Amino acid sequence: MAGSWDDSHEIGSQSDDSFQFERQHIEPIYDAFICPLSKQIMRDPVSIENGQTFEREAIEKWFNECKESNRKLVCPLTNKELKTTDMNPSIALRNTIEEWNTRNEAVQLDMARKSLNLGCPETDILRALRFVQYICGKNPSNKHMIRNAELIPMIVDMLKSSSRRVRCRTLETLRIVVEDDDDNKEIMAEGDNVRTIVKFLSHEQSKEREEAVSLLYELSKLESLCDKIGSVNGAILILVGMTSSKSENLLTVEKADKILENLEKNENNVRQMAESGKLQPLLTLILEGSPEVKLSMASYLGDLALNNDVKVFVARTVGSSLINLMKSGNVQSREAALKALNQVSSCDPSAKILVDEGILSPLVKDLFASNHLPMRLKEISATILANIVTSDCDFDSIPVGPNHQTLVSEDVIHNLLYLISNTGPAIECKLLQVLVGLTNSPVTLIGVVSAIKSSGAVNSLVQFIEAPQQDLRLASIKLLRNLSPNMGQELASSLRGTAGQLDGLIKVIAENIVSTEEQAAAVGLLADLPERDMGLTRQMLDDGAFEMVISRIRMIRQGEPRRNRFVTPYLEGLVRVLSRITFVLENEPKAISLCRDHDLAGLFTELLANGLDNVQMVSAFALENLSIESKNLTKLPEIPPPSFCVSVFPCFSKQPVMTGLCRVHRGACSRRDTFCMLDGPALRRLVGLLDHTNAKVVEASLAALSTLLDDGVNVEGGVAVLIEVEGIKPILDVLLEKRTENLGRRAVWVVERLLRTEDIAYEVSGDPNVSTALVDAFQHGDYHTRQTAERALRHVDKIPNFSAVFPNA
Repeated sequence: MAGSWDDSHEIGSQSDDSFQFERQHIEPIYDAFICPLSKQIMRDPVSIENGQTFEREAIEKWFNECKESNRKLVCPLTNKELKTTDMNPSIALRNTIEEWNTRNEAVQLDMARKSLNLGCPETDILRALRFVQYICGKNPSNKHMIRNAELIPMIVDMLKSSSRRVRCRTLETLRIVVEDDDDNKEIMAEGDNVRTIVKFLSHEQSKEREEAVSLLYELSKLESLCDKIGSVNGAILILVGMTSSKSENLLTVEKADKILENLEKNENNVRQMAESGKLQPLLTLILEGSPEVKLSMASYLGDLALNNDVKVFVARTVGSSLINLMKSGNVQSREAALKALNQVSSCDPSAKILVDEGILSPLVKDLFASNHLPMRLKEISATILANIVTSDCDFDSIPVGPNHQTLVSEDVIHNLLYLISNTGPAIECKLLQVLVGLTNSPVTLIGVVSAIKSSGAVNSLVQFIEAPQQDLRLASIKLLRNLSPNMGQELASSLRGTAGQLDGLIKVIAENIVSTEEQAAAVGLLADLPERDMGLTRQMLDDGAFEMVISRIRMIRQGEPRRNRFVTPYLEGLVRVLSRITFVLENEPKAISLCRDHDLAGLFTELLANGLDNVQMVSAFALENLSIESKNLTKLPEIPPPSFCVSVFPCFSKQPVMTGLCRVHRGACSRRDTFCMLDGPALRRLVGLLDHTNAKVVEASLAALSTLLDDGVNVEGGVAVLIEVEGIKPILDVLLEKRTENLGRRAVWVVERLLRTEDIAYEVSGDPNVSTALVDAFQHGDYHTRQTAERALRHVDKIPNFSAVFPNA
């Protein structure tokens, strides 16, 4: 006999986990069982011509080698020549070996069973697991032996081992045990075993993770276990994460992906995948599933939180299917589709895809049709439409009705306005947002304005300013602000009405300490209204609105409690609203008193240094208005009447000398009382803004400075002041740069006034660039600019007398 079973007989190598049980516990191996060529126990013994016995595969290999090398056909043991390669199966020997194997394997299996205990040495456990692998690999039918011996629960128990090697070997063994054996899979998945395996997916040791994935893949092939795998908390999320991992083993990623493919057979798993970011299975069911499944998946899609990239993907994949589902007569299907479309439509690219797929017409039909569609669904339709109109589409050309109406057709807008006035706050808010979206575009704004004017709905829209619901109030204010450039006078008249909407608007502007979107929109609306509307300004004066605005501006300048993205538009709006007080100074004593009491000339001067273009521009224009009024407010000195002697003897008269008078306004001036810009840093700041990158800021600054050279003031004094603040060269530079037509017109006017001073005219006459700029204005400007340029050129002797051509020059 050849001795006991050891590493030379197929079980393993000389490693510490090879299956080498004690000799006395294993039936000895007989020499007749061993193939002389392979030195392994024979599975298919055959006899050749001379009676010698070999493993069939080994002797066939020997015969082939003889033939290929052109050697004589000889017996490998006796070296005697053979006449034939015929082989006869040794059935009796094979049966004997099989019986021997069965007896030994039974003994070894029993030994393995005793070793599968956490209290046993690690090497014994590893050897036992290796034997189980061997026995299963030797013959798949042996797997029933493992099952019958109730070894599977014992093997699973080895996953609790503190040894990483044991855990890895256990996972590997379980995979082999359950491979292609559904009964073993069922037993393996009993209790919390699947949960235990899932835990290894997030294990730090990559080898354990790889083995766990392989085992789960085998289990997932059995459809009845897919639900169990998916029900383990976090299992699908981890698997989805593995499929997108760039650091994971490629084979592991592929198996994780295959597991998910198998799990797709269960709808709950598909929902979990969608929630974990893997949407394709859910979308496939929407496209290919039964009506019931489509309804279920669409409904679930509507509850998911999707990022914008995913929304675009969903719109491209199932947008058309969802729109078709929305058109169905079944209320449940329509609701599910609408919820999903509401989710998907909330970003511009996906909304545009839905428009291309034809969503507008059924949406509008649902909103306007007098059917029995529940109001909650009409509200969702309105929400989707509000989402869609923010996208960059040609809504003025896309038909939405049977007579090729578009969203900006008069009858469509009229229907929207009717719904806004006759539905609940929620749907009213969404429909107002639809109009906001349409009026955000200059292309569609005109059609909406025309329809609103023809419907006489201005007063109805203004009333929403006092709505108790903030979102409804905000939507209405945004809409009214969009309308104000084209309907400013109508809105101003409506706000001045007895209903008190102006008070409501001012209340919104003042109600929060921290700037909000609603406040920014409200103050923007008020700022956009016609600045010379005396009635509106007077009402604001009577209501104390300007005092509130001043307080807010100063609070922001001192530092708001918390800065946010709405502070800038809020401040810009406040400054614009405050500036309207400067447009009524001539006719409104209350306005002058307010400007004096709150030193608005000083406040606007401070705002010149704000840094925001719009604030600087508006402040400069406000200072222009205040400075224009200065000549009316300045108190001219009273010259005392001459005495009797002087009247009789004029030679004794002497002109009285007045001191402390304003060089420009010739009287007693101050910033607070007469709004004179010479008092304080206004002039230097305005001059500093003449090289601003924003031409509108430059224009406003130049306009304010030009009041020092206006009719009714001492122009020579104004020129002297501009020389002192080093303003002459910046003004000439504005003329030379020719940035805008308006700026050029103002610059020519100011330069002509400067050139009335001989010293400046003399200096400028030597500058060919200035002369060229004036000539260009003379040749290409409008009528008044050409006249002004002509006068300027005369001051520098660059043009002859054209009085015959321009008699009024």
